[in-house]
Amino acid sequence: MPTEYLVIGGAALVALLVIILLFKAVWRVAEPNEALIISGLGARGSGDLADSLGFKIVTGKGTAVLPGFQTARRLRLDSRAANLQVSCVTQQGIPVVVRGVVIYKVGDDLHSIANAARRFLDQQDSMNGAIHELFTGHLRSIIGNLTVEDLILNRERLTGETRASAADEMIKLGLIVDSLQIQEIDDETGYITNLGKPHAAKIASAARIAEAQRDQEATEAEQIAAANKAAAWRDAQIKQAAYQAEIDQAQARARQAGPLSEASARQEVVVQETRAAELEAALAEQRLQAQVRKPADAKAYETVTLSQAERDARIAQAEAEARETELRAAAQASQVKQTAAAEAEAVRLRGEAAASATKATGLGEAEAAKARGLAEAEAAKARGLAEAEAARAKGLAEAEAIRARSEALAENQEAVIAQQLAENWPKIVEAGSKAFGNVDHMVVLNGAQGIEEMLAKALTLGGTGLGLARTLLAGGPAGAGGVTPAANGTPIPPKEADPVV
Repeated sequence: MPTEYLVIGGAALVALLVIILLFKAVWRVAEPNEALIISGLGARGSGDLADSLGFKIVTGKGTAVLPGFQTARRLRLDSRAANLQVSCVTQQGIPVVVRGVVIYKVGDDLHSIANAARRFLDQQDSMNGAIHELFTGHLRSIIGNLTVEDLILNRERLTGETRASAADEMIKLGLIVDSLQIQEIDDETGYITNLGKPHAAKIASAARIAEAQRDQEATEAEQIAAANKAAAWRDAQIKQAAYQAEIDQAQARARQAGPLSEASARQEVVVQETRAAELEAALAEQRLQAQVRKPADAKAYETVTLSQAERDARIAQAEAEARETELRAAAQASQVKQTAAAEAEAVRLRGEAAASATKATGLGEAEAAKARGLAEAEAAKARGLAEAEAARAKGLAEAEAIRARSEALAENQEAVIAQQLAENWPKIVEAGSKAFGNVDHMVVLNGAQGIEEMLAKALTLGGTGLGLARTLLAGGPAGAGGVTPAANGTPIPPKEADPVV
């Protein structure tokens, strides 16, 4: 039993090995950079293109190849480089040698792979030669239509035209150009060298000028740096000296700290004492204000008020006495007048009676007329005596009133004048308002205050109202000259006062 198992296992292992070997001999895998070209019995691909080719193309995968019946060959698809060195003649007739490189490869599509397989499958190393010959011919034909300046300045045009002219041949060969680079252009005549000499000389001149300018700038920079260095050194020395001065000052201040503190303390004491003295002076002033000045002001105000009240009382008393004397004199004059009238009437009646009696007794009309004349003369004499007595009493009353007013005016002229003006103020205002009698239209902006201001200006400017006031003052009891007569007849000059307008 174990022997049979071993035999079966060995047979299975041998069969597996045989299968693996057979699979390895039959199965072919295409690498990423190659294509398998399979030809032989039954080598057909899918599609119309595969039927027309007569072989099978496999890329990127594996396939079975029957040994003895089919053949599998590999076509490389990676890039190749072909160096170019072409001797050409430019449009100017100048021979040049152009060196370049062409990087190409087999196309990735089936048509390109099929074309490349038919032409280069067994001769893949000859691709570089074919590419060289192909691009050499195109470069010569294109360079023949260009100048040296075009070759130097516009190489993209050269490469573009070369690739465009070789495109059809490359498609037929199944190849594509990855890159075409013109590396170098040489000429045996030195045209290119001579062509660059003016520019080179210009560049060399500019280089020398730039170098000289840089040297000048470097020299100026060095000088500026040296000056800045000297200035920095000077500033450093100045700062160092300033720092040293500050240090010395601090040391001196530290040494003088004790005396300064004592002086500051003494100064503070003096300041406090000065403030205390100021407060004491203020307190003394307040005490003087409260104890002396205000009582003195109150006493002075009381004295002035009492004096004014006493003066006003004396003036009122004098005016009352003058009025009483005037009334008494008027009453006496009236009484004397009435007595005289009565006596005159009695004398007249007696005369008429005597005349009547005389007429009655027969003395005649002459005696009667004489008696009436005597009676009328006695009556006229009595009336004259009565009127004289009345005038004398009235004069005495007016003299007494003038004396009282004079005394009051001597004591307080302003009050008497103010009283006179107050009594006659309506007449003064009426006379002052006549200055506006001819004004047709007047605009007053401040109302009653404006009217008062205009009237005051009219009075103070010497108008009719001011003239009336002066006339009243001049024609009053003080007399035309403003002199008040005394009781004994001696003129008393009025008290000097401000003029009243």
